[in-house]
Amino acid sequence: PQFSENGTRCVLSSSSEFPEGFFTPQERKDGGIVIYFIIILYMFLAVSIVCDDYFLPSLEIISECLGLSQDVAGATFMAAGSSAPELVTAFLGAFVTKGDIGVSTILGSAIYNLLGISAACGLFSSVVSRLSCWPLFRDCLAYTISTAAVLAMISDNRIYWYESASLLLIYGCYILVLCFDIKINQYLMKKFSPCCTCFTKAMEENAEQQPLVGWRDESGPLIRQQSRTDSGIFQDELDYSQLSTSLHGLDEISADHPNVFTMPEADMKRILWVLSLPIITLLYLTIPDCRRQFWRNWFMVTFLISAAWISAITYVLVWMVTIAGETLGIPESVMGLTLLAAGTSVPDTVASVLVARKGNGDMAMSNIVGSNVFDMLCLGIPWFIKTAFINTSGPIEVNSSGLTYTAISLICSVGFIFLAVHLNGWKIDKKLGTICLVLYLVFTVLSILYELGIIGNNPTRVCGN
Repeated sequence: PQFSENGTRCVLSSSSEFPEGFFTPQERKDGGIVIYFIIILYMFLAVSIVCDDYFLPSLEIISECLGLSQDVAGATFMAAGSSAPELVTAFLGAFVTKGDIGVSTILGSAIYNLLGISAACGLFSSVVSRLSCWPLFRDCLAYTISTAAVLAMISDNRIYWYESASLLLIYGCYILVLCFDIKINQYLMKKFSPCCTCFTKAMEENAEQQPLVGWRDESGPLIRQQSRTDSGIFQDELDYSQLSTSLHGLDEISADHPNVFTMPEADMKRILWVLSLPIITLLYLTIPDCRRQFWRNWFMVTFLISAAWISAITYVLVWMVTIAGETLGIPESVMGLTLLAAGTSVPDTVASVLVARKGNGDMAMSNIVGSNVFDMLCLGIPWFIKTAFINTSGPIEVNSSGLTYTAISLICSVGFIFLAVHLNGWKIDKKLGTICLVLYLVFTVLSILYELGIIGNNPTRVCGN
């Protein structure tokens, strides 16, 4: 943000962060905007294909190899991969544009991540997913601490190297907790089960609990199921002998996955398949498909390349959304809080909804909150590199006006999510989705009114207007 002569705050147009569009403003108003909307829809389709065919299967094999429970996988690898666009944005903000784009985008999209994606998981999933008490509490606590740390850092508008290093330290502690997650969970269950009903319920359900959906042989005797309380992080390989990329319901590792060029049978899916053939072909040529036996050991390469593709697609998506919003005359501050926030979080939304549909509720919720914790780290990495190695003479200058309201909203929304899940009986369903949607709309409307200066004392306009 900059300041005009009369002291009111003005923000640079977000389209200044992107290349020029391929139509003039007049051509866009005369109908060219339709092309932008077609590209936006096509990018949504592209993200869902990358997530469904490459990103999530690679995540399953990573979880299987490390013996991670689904919530730990969701809070670490899934969060890191689907938050790659935010990391790119933060680096751009710190090194290229020298603006506050990283801070505003990450804090602006955080409420959408918490409430918007939870709403999407509830409303678009036909399966009711059960949730565990500890993973949600752990991730919400980590997120509250990291948000408070960022707030404390930017309160004086300066960021020093030791402040950015403390963000990395907080994330390091979070990863350490995840490493000993099952032991901590076991200890807490024993300690608090007499006074906390959700812990008691979790203990009762342990016999039924299983880390991944792939273990579902109802008829024959089941291999010993690993529950959260009786398993170590690195589990016996024998237990995984029949585990497959469970999101796709494969029962045998040896059974090769059908080719991506196999035409679906339903008419609507066929139309979508034909339209998405260019994307399917491009991804097939550039990413090894780790669902196939031949590429199975290349799962880390699949994970990294699909995360890079997710970033590239999201960049194009946000670029198109920005130009479309500008053409329609949507105010800049409203764009940042709604369309751009949702745009940068498209991979998180798609990935969370896909796993929620498979009944992996813990994985979906841990991705939602865990990706927000990772976003805070996304701010810490470029800040630390810049203050410790590049510009060691002084701190980074950031503008924190308006962020106090955002941070209070964030901490409130974390509390609301936890409370809503608790009151809803620890499950993700359409009722929870509706509650989250209503809360998200309330928060967004209040944020827009605040940004436009209708409530509070925050008169903002686009520079040059």
